[in-house]
Amino acid sequence: MLAVLKQEVPGFAVIRRLAIRFQSLLRRRDEKKLEPWLTDAKGCGIPAVMNFARTLMVDIQAVRNAVIEPWSNGQTEGQINRLKALKRAMYGRASVALLCARMRPLREVEYRQM
Repeated sequence: MLAVLKQEVPGFAVIRRLAIRFQSLLRRRDEKKLEPWLTDAKGCGIPAVMNFARTLMVDIQAVRNAVIEPWSNGQTEGQINRLKALKRAMYGRASVALLCARMRPLREVEYRQM
């Protein structure tokens, strides 16, 4: 399947290679590989990847910290994202009681995990 995608979709191989490299530098916390990756991403010729690299450059110190620091706020961001999705889904047509009913199963799971 990968061979077909590489052959049929222009730029797929480039995107895949860059994504694997980015994932690797994050997992290994290898800050030295960040600059070469950004250079390659900005010059790859694929607008979405180039835009992503430019966006990372806006706050490069925060990106470097995210690469080298062992802790993450992913769990917090996930909970905030879930709550915002619930609020968007229910905006204007739901009551507080319905919100509580939708959140209740999640609370029961959290209590079981403790």
